Amino acid sequence: MVTTRSLWRRALRVLLCIATVVCVLWGIGALWYQAPQRWLWLVPWSALGVATLLAMAGRMTRLRRRRVLGAGLVAALALLGWWQTVLPMHDRDWADDVARLLHADVDGSRVTLHNVRNFDWTRDGDPAPRWETRTYDLDGLASADLVMSYWMGPAIAHTLVSFGFDDGSRVVFSLEIRKERHESFSAIGGFFKQFEAVLIAADERDIVRVRSNVRDEDVYLYRLAIPREQLRTLFLAYVDEAGTLQQAPRFYNTVTSNCTTIVFDVARHIAPGLPLDIRLLLSGYFGQYAHAHGGLAGQGSFDQLEAAGRITDRARAADRDPDFSRAIRRGVPGIPEAETR
Repeated sequence: MVTTRSLWRRALRVLLCIATVVCVLWGIGALWYQAPQRWLWLVPWSALGVATLLAMAGRMTRLRRRRVLGAGLVAALALLGWWQTVLPMHDRDWADDVARLLHADVDGSRVTLHNVRNFDWTRDGDPAPRWETRTYDLDGLASADLVMSYWMGPAIAHTLVSFGFDDGSRVVFSLEIRKERHESFSAIGGFFKQFEAVLIAADERDIVRVRSNVRDEDVYLYRLAIPREQLRTLFLAYVDEAGTLQQAPRFYNTVTSNCTTIVFDVARHIAPGLPLDIRLLLSGYFGQYAHAHGGLAGQGSFDQLEAAGRITDRARAADRDPDFSRAIRRGVPGIPEAETR
């Protein structure tokens, strides 16, 4: 007869087995992405993981089970201890487009941004590097736009914020992976400290055009419904983030520290009550999240704003147009016609 106590034991055993599988898989990922001579560590870790599962399933004598479980616990603690020694760095052989750190000087309403990226990209994706120092007057800060670039299906998008000024100038902020020269993006690697994070400030024709015209991503633009007096707070939140990253490097994380979570974090400077939502993880739906909380300007449903905000074709048509920023905004809801003439 099956008793309540035996059912609880079985349930606990199942939970421990699941936890062990998760731990073993996490350890495999950590060793794969970070350990020197990874195969030297992956084989014994995986073998010990299998032995631990067999021990939990009761397929060993009691003495052997205790020894295996003890060895597994020691190995797990050792792995966690080693993981704490994997630290982010500023000093690596960085790819050209993330080679420099943004830093700012704030003097009243004037903000000088150093290392603003203004690359000219070829269709093959090769950049002509150009880093600039630009000064902006926050008294002339007039607008902010949410830019979403889809590169892997409808659920995943890269999120950027573009600030516009009365004099027609613009600057875009984007939190990105700081990849080394030999690296390429990996969503899985982003869970295992493969990349540092970097905050890029860039000319719009660089950072938007490279996605729409060079990488053939599908790009959407929405005017954010933010009162003019609150734009300064949002802008300075990005400046503060740049200062934080300059002082102390930080790892990019696919879920907890990425291009969308930073938009959410800085938005909380002006709307502290913004709730957490699954759409913060599924970044492709962040536009819907912003619309649901009154964050997008313009009339109509989100589907209507999305259809009118698709700038991919306009960006490709305006490839070499010096008025690229004006051209991509034509017809976008909430943007005054005067901005696009």
